[in-house]
Amino acid sequence: MKMVVFAYNEALEQEVEGLLEQCGVEGYTQWTKVYGKGQASGPHLGTHVWPKANNVLAALTDEATAGRLMAGVRELRKRLAREGIKAFVIPCDEVT
Repeated sequence: MKMVVFAYNEALEQEVEGLLEQCGVEGYTQWTKVYGKGQASGPHLGTHVWPKANNVLAALTDEATAGRLMAGVRELRKRLAREGIKAFVIPCDEVT
């Protein structure tokens, strides 16, 4: 099993939801209004000066689905990197 963790500009919610649907991911956990600073997208701090915020989403998948999700994020980054989107794959040895 793999856990795919996405960190992305909240403005990209529809694109991320579309990718999850396209890859057949039904379950996930999401954190909203998360703040940070990316190299390409700049600060997303939820302030008057830096008003954007991020969401973080974690989905537990099999290895093949994780690969499809990462390929989808690579495609999104080609078009939308300045908005801010990253994904990470983490091995998940046990789930209860």
